[in-house]
Formats: sequence, structure tokens, C-alpha cells
Amino acid sequence: MNKQHQVILSLGSNQGNRLENIEQCIDLLHKEVGTIVKVSSLYESDSWGFESDSFYNCAVLVHTHKNSQKILKSILKAEKNLGRIRNESGKYQARIIDIDIIAFDDEIVESDLLQVPHKFLHERLFVLLPMKEIVSDWMHPIFQKSISDLISNCDDKGKCLKISPLQSPLNKIKLDTFNYIAVEGNIGAGKTTLVSKIAEDFNAKTVLERFADNPFLPKFYKDQNRYAFPLEMSFLADRYQQISDDLAQFDLFKDFIVADYHIFKSLIFAKVTLAEDEYRLYKTLFDIIYKEMPKPDLYIYLYQNTERLLQNIKRRGRSYEQEIPAEYLEKINNGYLDYIKTQKDLNVLIIDVSELDFLKNQEDYVYILDEIQKKIN
Repeated sequence: MNKQHQVILSLGSNQGNRLENIEQCIDLLHKEVGTIVKVSSLYESDSWGFESDSFYNCAVLVHTHKNSQKILKSILKAEKNLGRIRNESGKYQARIIDIDIIAFDDEIVESDLLQVPHKFLHERLFVLLPMKEIVSDWMHPIFQKSISDLISNCDDKGKCLKISPLQSPLNKIKLDTFNYIAVEGNIGAGKTTLVSKIAEDFNAKTVLERFADNPFLPKFYKDQNRYAFPLEMSFLADRYQQISDDLAQFDLFKDFIVADYHIFKSLIFAKVTLAEDEYRLYKTLFDIIYKEMPKPDLYIYLYQNTERLLQNIKRRGRSYEQEIPAEYLEKINNGYLDYIKTQKDLNVLIIDVSELDFLKNQEDYVYILDEIQKKIN
């Protein structure tokens, strides 16, 4: 999965309850536009370019998979939802809320509707000072100057005072209460996508399964009876080795770790694919290994119905997966759910994602984070 874009937005308000407008804007952007991972302090500044009441301002850092044009469309919609009525004359005016795209990764965007980096950012302390709090190492891609340099060279003599801290939406979600979270799901359920997003947003360490390296996998999908046992044994050995190696790099008492699998998935798949006598031998070996494995503080199972799984598998286009039958996926789903019921010592959260798209829809991603937060509360 491609990394998320990093977008810097500047928020301002000088009508009505300015603090409430800013706070509502932050919540709305986080729920509908992208994950707000950092929020600056609140600043009060003189109006810029026209005579009016002073503004409250802040800057936010957003993670998103949307491109710059979609971000622009989304923030215009957010402004409208928050009550802003734009002046078609193009002149500066007092406003309930103002959202500007200041930077989009290190890209330079020039169009009729959007210019990034924002063409006036270097002239405005109410943009630069909040920015420095959340992206102190940012470099202007055109001027090749740091935030500190831009502030030093800024001619803005207007008032710009820090008022108070603002709360980031992610600070309300204490995922790092858990040191080790494992996310599981059937083939195509989206577990790696979710783990990657959580890791980027919460600055977590990742353990990702090396599925593509297994030489038996394409052979298995062509001849399951012949290659089931060597496939499952090689997966078990590889998962044991990888988890042991990867977790050894981290401190399970200090680091926040998210993994896109847990080793007991080996037993789930083996029970579906192996003959009875092979499975008995396999389980004997598995039980020995499983005793040595660290157990996750939270085990998340992403349930997705078979129809959606098949659609996702087709969409991601791995040639050796295209002939997977629906019956096989249903057996895997049932195997997971049956096995989870027997785990008395495992902290389990089952989330039905059959109607969710947490890659494209920010609301769906926030819903999942909220479900995880409930397990903490």
C-alpha cells in the first residue's frame, strides 16, 4: 500500500465563537477528510489584508490517500457545512471558518483553483508560527528555506500571539495503551492496509507478513492436495522466524507494535487445507511453537463477507489468488470464528468490515479506531 500524503492545513475564524468554530472544524476534518495527526496551539492574530476583528488560527497535519484536488473539494465542503458563505467578489472578509491548503507533501501544485505551497504562506506569521510547532523541519519546495528561515525573513508586523493548546483527535484514542496489537482477517480483508494506516498515524512499529516470498503458494493454488502440507509447514516456520526476529528488535513493554497477522492463523489455514493425519502432526508442532510466542494485548479480527473478499482479491490482481473458490474463503472465515471462541485468554475484538472501505472513506477508518478505543475504556 502506498504511503499516505502529508497535508498541512491552516484554519482561521473571526466570527461567532472562534474557539468553538476551530474545534468543530478539527473534528469535522478528522472524521471526513483525513486523519489529523498533529494540531498546533491556538493563536490570535490581527486580520490580514482588511480591517476586521482579530482571528483565531491554528495549523494541522493531516494524513490522507486523497490527492490535492480531492482535498480541496473536501475542505470547501467542510467550510460550507460549518456555515461559511464565500464572497464571490474575491475580496477578504470576516468568516466563521477558513481552511487553506498550505502544503501537500513536497509537491508544487499550480492550477486555476489551487496553488501549493500556498502563495502567501511566507508572508503570514499566523501561518508560519503554528506550522513550526507541527512540522519544524519542513522546507519550502520553491524557496528552499526552512520554517525558521521563513519566520526570520517575514515582514508581517501584525500581532500573532499563542493563546492556548488545542487537543488533537488522536490524543483521544489511546491505542498505545496496548503495546502489541495483531490484526487478522481472511484473504483480502484489508488487514495489511489497516495496519499500515495505524502505524503511520500513531507512529507504531510494524510486523508485516512476508506472504509473497513463499514459493509453495502459487503451486498450492494449482494443486492443493499435493502442496498443502509443505505450504503450511513453510508458513509456520517462516512466521515463527519472522515474529521472533521482528519482535526481538522491539521492546514489548515500551514500543507500540502492530502486526498484520498472529501465528495462530497457521492453525486456522492448516485445519482447512490438511488431511486429518497431516493436521494432527501439524498441530503437535504448532502447540510447541505457540507456547513460546508473545501474545498480543489486543487481537482484532476483520470479518468480511465472501462476496466482498472475492471483489478485493480480484481488484488487487495477484495472479495466483484469482482462482480461489468462495467455499475455501468461507471455511477460513468459519475456522477463524470457531477458533476465536475457544480462546479464553485472548483479548479479541471482531469488527464487521463488509460494508466499510477504510482506505477511501475516512468515516469508516474513524469508526474502526472508535471500536478499538471502546476496548480500552
